Amino acid sequence: MYSAISRYLNLESMLNGIAIALGLYHLSLLSGLFTVSTMEIRLTHLMLALCLVFWSYPLVERAKGTRFDLVLSSFLALAGIAASVWLLSRWQEIAFSGGETEARDFYAGAVIVILVFEAARRGVGLVLALIALAFFLYPFVSPYLPGLMNSRGYSFERIVLFLTTDTQGVYGIPIGVAASYIIVFTIFGAFLNRFGAGDFFFEISSRVTRNTRAAGAKTAVLFSTLLGMISGSAAGNVAVTGTLTIPMMKREGYAPHQAGAIEAVVSTGGQIMPPVMGAAAFIMAEIVGVPYVEIMRTALIPALLFFVSIFVMVHLQAVRRNIKAVPVESLSTAPWWRVLFDGSRFVIAFGILLAFMLTGYSPFKASFWALIALVVMEVLWVRKLDRAFWERFFGALADGARSVAPISAACAAAGIISGVLAITGLGAKIATIIQLLAGGQLIVALFLTMIAAIILGMGLPTTAAYLILATVIAPALTKFGLSPLTAHFFVFYYGCISTITPPVALASYVAAGIAGARISDVGWTALVYGLTSYILPFAFCFGPGLLLQGTAIENVLAAITGLAGSFALAVGIVGCLKTPLGWSARLAAGAAGLLLLFQSIPSAVGGTILLAGLVLWQARQGKAVVDN
Repeated sequence: MYSAISRYLNLESMLNGIAIALGLYHLSLLSGLFTVSTMEIRLTHLMLALCLVFWSYPLVERAKGTRFDLVLSSFLALAGIAASVWLLSRWQEIAFSGGETEARDFYAGAVIVILVFEAARRGVGLVLALIALAFFLYPFVSPYLPGLMNSRGYSFERIVLFLTTDTQGVYGIPIGVAASYIIVFTIFGAFLNRFGAGDFFFEISSRVTRNTRAAGAKTAVLFSTLLGMISGSAAGNVAVTGTLTIPMMKREGYAPHQAGAIEAVVSTGGQIMPPVMGAAAFIMAEIVGVPYVEIMRTALIPALLFFVSIFVMVHLQAVRRNIKAVPVESLSTAPWWRVLFDGSRFVIAFGILLAFMLTGYSPFKASFWALIALVVMEVLWVRKLDRAFWERFFGALADGARSVAPISAACAAAGIISGVLAITGLGAKIATIIQLLAGGQLIVALFLTMIAAIILGMGLPTTAAYLILATVIAPALTKFGLSPLTAHFFVFYYGCISTITPPVALASYVAAGIAGARISDVGWTALVYGLTSYILPFAFCFGPGLLLQGTAIENVLAAITGLAGSFALAVGIVGCLKTPLGWSARLAAGAAGLLLLFQSIPSAVGGTILLAGLVLWQARQGKAVVDN
């Protein structure tokens, strides 16, 4: 069996060793112990990431545990090492000679391209590998295509060499971001988890919501928000938080599919919650060419509206179902001051992270120093460097590096796509096609982009979906007058919420398994609960204040009307305010929410009048009941 072979060859220890080496390599670069060129960092990073992917993921699930799979995976990993070492020895000569290559460069490049396809298939899924392959084949079939898609074509050797010896292909911006931003943040998140940040966040969340109506659901919202800042993965967040929060919600009286849906939605929002968002956010900063602090600032109001909406929704659902306050069991009976003192090292680490970024440090430098501070405080806290400490330390290094391996495979595959777009001009052609289909109308272009983003996101992790959308579709939206940041944030948002969009909703799948509910029930309920998040991207495209891109007054008004609109939509979706509402009142609440979210003075006035009228009507209804 695979486990027996693994123990015989000590494969798991070897994987942890490679992961620790990868983590220490990048942390050493950040600390300034030694410096290497950008190309060398990317080559080394991908080489080690390919080893981790091939030895961690089987050829196919049925082959897992067989000697054939181990031998094949080892062959692929060693081939990746050999090809990478060759390119490491040649890249400077190729660069300084103006791009002169030899036959062995082509052979090494072809090996890397093939391995990237296989690593993407194993680590991410067949969908990404097929999409990348379709783009890779375009230069060879383009001479036979009609209309805009026709081009002169390129040779196989030309494409392979461009993709592997230039910084616009496999070793382009996506893998560069994985090797700089993403790995440091995944390691930082792994250290937080290993040192107990998850328990601290749960304790804080449960104590804040204790003795309130729907305390379990509200704990899920707060806990998933806090933990989402560490994980940046919807399905991963559900797996960690759902085991605690879903049973609590079921005990309170929520149906299993409702409890699973709530957890799936709030876990999805973790990817858009500053300061530590999903991996795609770091890639966005690099592609758009803005500081990561700007990405955080842009994401702030939409993220708050997202969580306010679901928080209000779970409360109103509890009112509608007459769910009473049930105490949430804490993990500790210690007093408040002790809980805060015990978790102060996590709060300080986040404070250092934010302070460094806000004062102009790069995200990876900020996360590095936040990580150093966390480790130092942990040493001071445990007061001894015993075996347990070192197990947590090296375990966190291994966890962080191993979790970035499939992301790096996705980034390398996205590099193939962006490289083909660059060499063939296909990107400009796709932008032209979208313009023609939209007929010059921004709303139509946004709708088409939304459909494409959700479909891609159904079969891909957020990072992979965003990378494809960012290189293929986002540039087309800028042709309609949107700023690059707004266009990229639009596709990023839909890439995130695709994890709760049926029929393929990865976050809902995980939540359904924990809740013991039908996947379809959880998926469609999550879509309804997350309805506000499907509307927000359209709203911030027409109202830049929601992205804090307007004047101070516009930003404040956008925040106020956005909060009111999210509240109104939640009322309309749940169908309850102080008491259950009829369909006419629910439609009025929904209309008020849409009017308030779409940023204009007439719509804000209309939405305010509708919402105020609904609230006054409910107040009078309640008074009439009391009088009777």
